[in-house]
Amino acid sequence: MANVTLVFAVLLAGLGVGGYVGTGSEHPTALIPLAFGIALGVFGFLAVSPDERRRKLFMHINVAIGVFGFVGTVVEIFRSFASSKDLDLTALAAQLALAWILLIYVMLCVRSFIVVRRAETLAAMRSPEKK
Repeated sequence: MANVTLVFAVLLAGLGVGGYVGTGSEHPTALIPLAFGIALGVFGFLAVSPDERRRKLFMHINVAIGVFGFVGTVVEIFRSFASSKDLDLTALAAQLALAWILLIYVMLCVRSFIVVRRAETLAAMRSPEKK
């Protein structure tokens, strides 16, 4: 899952840079996905480890980043709809893309955590208890 994290980090970085360049480099807030991509990339790189405890720690940090980013983005989307200002469709498209990318990432991570937990439980049930 750490390698998948690095792929999503690159996607987010591309979304941030593309959004910034696509808006004529006028809106630095378009770089917010880049910040999420950098954070996921750093902790994803740290999660590439043979040490299981280290990998679990950094993957849980990555999922927390993904959840907070998703929730924050959804809140901003709702705030932009509630605002009396005209809707910036470019910003809205970038926010929706960020929300979808983070949601898919979090769902993949949760699915992976469930699969690992089930495998650990089955392995524990099959092996004789040590006394």
